[in-house]
Amino acid sequence: MTAHGFRTMARTLLDEILGFRVDYIEHQLAHKVKDTLGRAYNRTKHLEQRAGMMQEWADYLDSLKASEKAGNVIAANFSNR
Repeated sequence: MTAHGFRTMARTLLDEILGFRVDYIEHQLAHKVKDTLGRAYNRTKHLEQRAGMMQEWADYLDSLKASEKAGNVIAANFSNR
C-alpha cells in the first residue's frame, strides 16, 4: 500500500460505501479543491461534518477488523517470512 493508494481507497470507500459528500472528502484528503472564489486547500471548511466523517471512517475500519477477528474475512500475511 502506498500513500496514494491509501488515498484512493479512502476516497472511494468514503464516497461509495459510507456515502459522504465528495467536497467533504476532498477537503479532508487535502486535494486541490476550487470553491466559487477559486481558492484551494481551504482546510477550514466543513470541520464539523468532516470530524463526523472521520469518526464514521474509524468506526468502519473497526468493523472490518472485528469482522476479520470473527472469521468473516480472510486475512492474508504478505510478509517475506
